[in-house]
Formats: sequence, structure tokens, C-alpha cells
Amino acid sequence: MKRTRVAGIVLMNHGIALMHRKDVIKRKDYQEYYTFPGGGLEEGETPEEGTIREIKEEFGIQVKIVKKLYEMQSEKFNQLELFYLCEYLDGEFGTGDGPEFHHDPKYIDSGKYIPEIVPIEKVKDILLLPLEIKEKFITDFENGNVF
Repeated sequence: MKRTRVAGIVLMNHGIALMHRKDVIKRKDYQEYYTFPGGGLEEGETPEEGTIREIKEEFGIQVKIVKKLYEMQSEKFNQLELFYLCEYLDGEFGTGDGPEFHHDPKYIDSGKYIPEIVPIEKVKDILLLPLEIKEKFITDFENGNVF
């Protein structure tokens, strides 16, 4: 059965809220990279609800969904990935309390999770995964198609 992963694209403070991943043991291809905040859906959850929950867990902030921006099939991870543009509502960025911050054994090889706001103009210069979505986002942002 294909897993569904949801992720949020949160623009705030003249940048984009991303999770900086460092010292990742379980990935042979990348030990350090950035990714959009998100994760798998919980039972009975809509993609929108899952995105809001994941951003709260990872960043400690409340957001609302603006619209779905991207959808992609990942054969490597056997999953459907949905990316939502989110609007920041409230909360202190960087106060996430998800399991990835509490030495959960499930995350032992996952390395460090560091919430960061990356200036939009710097996104081109970082390794942001998935690359396909990074390229679409940069193109859409430069063409004014994100909002």
C-alpha cells in the first residue's frame, strides 16, 4: 500500500520555514540537507489536517492551508507526496515538540532536526529535497505563481 506524505511550504519572515537535517545516518546519498516540514498521515486524517499537525509538531507554530501546490509520486519511497502552501498564524517558531526531538528510537539514525527560516533568495544555494519540488517552487516563486 502506498503511503501518503504531506508537507507544508510556509513563508514567513521574508523566508521559507524548512527543516535542516544534519548527520543523517540512514541515508547514504545525503547526510545533510533541508526538507519541507511534514510526514505521514495518521489514521482518519485528511491531508490538510496532517499538514497542520506536522508543522505544529516540527516548528511549534499554527498555520492554515492556503492551497495545494504540488503532488508527486515517489517510487523510491513508495509514496504519494502532497505539498501545501501554508500561511503562518501564530506561535513561536522553533518550539516544535514532535517525536523527532525526544530521542525516539524510531529516529535514532535520522540525525539532527534543526528548524530554520531560509531567506527566499538563498533557497537556490541549498540542498533542498525533493529536488523536483525545489525546482518547481523556485520557478513558481520567480514567476509570481506561488500566491
